[in-house]
Amino acid sequence: MFGDTANKLILDAKRSRALDGVPMYQEHDVRDIIRETRDLQKESDIIASQDTNAQDRVKQCQLFVTHLSMRRNKRCLLGYQRSRVEKLMEVAWNGQEMDPQQMENLSHHEQEYFKKYSNLVALYKSPFQDVDVSGSLEPPKEVFIDVRVLKDAGEILTEYGVFNLTKDSQFFVRQADVEKLIQQGYLEKL
Repeated sequence: MFGDTANKLILDAKRSRALDGVPMYQEHDVRDIIRETRDLQKESDIIASQDTNAQDRVKQCQLFVTHLSMRRNKRCLLGYQRSRVEKLMEVAWNGQEMDPQQMENLSHHEQEYFKKYSNLVALYKSPFQDVDVSGSLEPPKEVFIDVRVLKDAGEILTEYGVFNLTKDSQFFVRQADVEKLIQQGYLEKL
């Protein structure tokens, strides 16, 4: 049935939103969808070239369904690619490095994109050493927050003193002081 592979690809993209890393690129499914779209294009060319007046209404319906199927396949491919690009952009803005296993999950073009985009983000951030430009654009609702330590992070120096971040301890700290540690997964906001 037309569109089954595209639907499978979209479901894969939806499931991967909750993952920390980028899942394996579904090259086989992408190639199948492209092949199906080309076959649909050939079929629509054949239908359009037929010269029968009696079945003119049937021919129009066939062309309409064929074009809708092609458009749906293209939209599904673009949605799949967009979801992967958004995940790569998120990783680049958080300043995370991808290990070689995660890089193998990407297609060749995605690997190139990630490297170039990470370089651009680093170049953009370089003049702003003192400012965290990757932070949230939403202003904090509270200045001080309760946090729980998920991983040992050692001592951090803040304006209000030194905190020793040992696993399972809790602190009431200024959000601006620990925002980066929350993003990196050392702390969780309570």
